[in-house]
Amino acid sequence: MKKNAFYAQSGGVTSVINATASALILESKKYKSKIGKVYAGKNGILGALREDLIDTSKENISAIKGLRETPGGVFGSCRFKLKNLEDNKEEYKRLVEVFKAHNIGYFFYNGGNDSADTAYKVSKISNAMGYPINCIAIPKTVDNDLAVTDCCPGFGSAAKYIATSVMEASLDVASMSETSTKVFILEVMGRHAGWMAAAGSLAKIDKKDAPHITLFPEIVFDEKKFLLEIKKTVNKEGYCVIVASEGVRNKKGKFLAESNLKDAFGHSQLGGVAPFLSNLINAKLKLKNHWAVSDYLQRSARHIASKTDLAHAEAVGSHAVRYAVRGLNGVMPVIKRGDGKKYSWKVEPAPLSKIANVEKKLPKSFITKDGFGVTNKAIEYLRPLIVGEAFPKFKNGVPVPTKLKLKMVEKKLKKWTG
Repeated sequence: MKKNAFYAQSGGVTSVINATASALILESKKYKSKIGKVYAGKNGILGALREDLIDTSKENISAIKGLRETPGGVFGSCRFKLKNLEDNKEEYKRLVEVFKAHNIGYFFYNGGNDSADTAYKVSKISNAMGYPINCIAIPKTVDNDLAVTDCCPGFGSAAKYIATSVMEASLDVASMSETSTKVFILEVMGRHAGWMAAAGSLAKIDKKDAPHITLFPEIVFDEKKFLLEIKKTVNKEGYCVIVASEGVRNKKGKFLAESNLKDAFGHSQLGGVAPFLSNLINAKLKLKNHWAVSDYLQRSARHIASKTDLAHAEAVGSHAVRYAVRGLNGVMPVIKRGDGKKYSWKVEPAPLSKIANVEKKLPKSFITKDGFGVTNKAIEYLRPLIVGEAFPKFKNGVPVPTKLKLKMVEKKLKKWTG
């Protein structure tokens, strides 16, 4: 029987997550005997719970195709984690009510670790609540910390942005270092895994090039060693460029920049490691320094997206549809790297039981012995992911984003009060 599909975006968005949505919607049109309409959840899983469904069939094909060049999450995202079925059965009852009311038999959830966990829980509805559903999680995260998959769509473009920013900023600092700034700090995302920080080293052409120091969540911060390395670098090169992960911790296991706030997933909100390091350098070394936080810029920079990353993002979207119509449930389309020196890849299904709540950290073999840089092995892994340019269309000097009609589906149920 033909069933409708539900697609939603979750967690922090990326410069290519809309490309995944575009590919998924277009691929669904190839299976008209099995998939009716694709409904997008407004603001992630909340769209399903609130019955806030967007009818993508009301959009022009040209607009859907244009999504591949538009950053952000066009349907809205959220940070909302479903509890276990036994802890809050009402949420799952509500999902089933909405799915039944709108003849939804396919569930696609596009996100990172917490989103994979949500999708894994939804995939169990078939057995636990007797409602047939094919649930596919789709990978997305600039943190690159999902297990099983070789890399995560969104990471390659963010890595390209970071490497480019480090290179360009270092040339600026070098030109001013004689009489002005001696140290520049770029803070990047990465709460527990140092993939984003490691990407900064792709800026290096020669060994002496920036970044001179990289701080990873995987390496305990040693203040004395850090300050000595800065002093040594400034004396030798005249300046020092630092890439610092937001998740750097001290010897007590505390984030250097931890605030007392928590986000919707229960994670500690970080207040900024760059200003912390800047204050430390001011107090201990008396060196003029500047800092920047790449923040949303690193994950939304579609103007400098990686062509490889864009291809990954589209492939996981189309494969998700193929897996669903084949009857697969509780899986994720993951990227598998091929053997050999020339970069190659393919997409395969992997069980969510091996992905949900598992965090892939930067391997020790990717970090130099002094803890301040990356090895050739890391560069060999990272380099192919940023290769190729996929520039969007420009008008009047700026990129042209695609805007959808976002027509809402008429509600059939009572308002959700959860």
